[in-house]
Amino acid sequence: MQAAVVTRFGEPGVFELTELPDPVPAPGQVAIDVSHAPVGLIDVYIRQGLYKDRDGLPRPPYVPGLEVAGTIRALGEGVQGFRVGEPVVTLSGTGAEDGYASISVADAVMTTSLDGTGVDPALAAAAVPNAATAYLALTGQAHLQPGEWVLVHGALGGLASAFPGVARALGAAGVVGTVRRGTLAKAPASTLPYDRIVAGEDLAEALGGQRFDVVIDPVGGELRTASLQAMAPMGRMLLVGNGSGDWQHTLDTNTLWGGNLAVLGFSIGSYLPAHPEQARPAARFALKVIGQGLIDIRTETLPLAEAAEAHRRLENGSVGGRILLEP
Repeated sequence: MQAAVVTRFGEPGVFELTELPDPVPAPGQVAIDVSHAPVGLIDVYIRQGLYKDRDGLPRPPYVPGLEVAGTIRALGEGVQGFRVGEPVVTLSGTGAEDGYASISVADAVMTTSLDGTGVDPALAAAAVPNAATAYLALTGQAHLQPGEWVLVHGALGGLASAFPGVARALGAAGVVGTVRRGTLAKAPASTLPYDRIVAGEDLAEALGGQRFDVVIDPVGGELRTASLQAMAPMGRMLLVGNGSGDWQHTLDTNTLWGGNLAVLGFSIGSYLPAHPEQARPAARFALKVIGQGLIDIRTETLPLAEAAEAHRRLENGSVGGRILLEP
């Protein structure tokens, strides 16, 4: 098989397109002929070496890629409910590797069929992992209740764009998004189910005193601090990323207890391995929301050989939506 291999930690140029032996699924796994592999910021952070000392994450040489869409190539021992040739999409389970390849192996429990859903595999690869993440985060961690209001930062980004549709499907009364001031003019073109989208740099003025029960923050930095003033009593801020790259940012805990606020974290990569039984129900909910037209995400497809270019674009912030690699 062909694979985009990270040869060492460092800049995007560390990728090398390599021929590797075809993987064979172990018991409980499936082998997938990959049609699309989404590229995420976590892939960038691991490649940069930010997590090089964290147990369980790969070290060079390795093949990145948390999730894929494609068709079943082979079934490992004991796997039932799938057939060879069946279209599927996967969620991340046991590690941050092997998606950037023409063949990928995944745990069957992390794999969901696309048969009968009407969802295109490219859209499935781009949207299902993030929508499943949004569902698990909103239900299991933020405990979103019907009638509550939600604020989503980085509103048009790959992960954030899944939250408004999932929140609507869960009964949210309304959803407001934020983007950088420079991209605000592009917001009206989005069909995502936001009530409105405002500039994050002008948060207090733009919101006009409105308060939110749940804040979704994949951005971090000073926007995280500003968000505390936009939270209703008993509000929950859900940290799901750090797109700002500000790794030293902190919050004033006195503001939290004084305002009856909660700050919670959610990482799908560490959650699902501990709760694998929740992967398929979350993916099926995601497919339902996608089928209802509540998730619209712009995708761009690049050849597998251009994995380095995909990473460069994520690093310089020029991606609006998701980049998919196509073997």
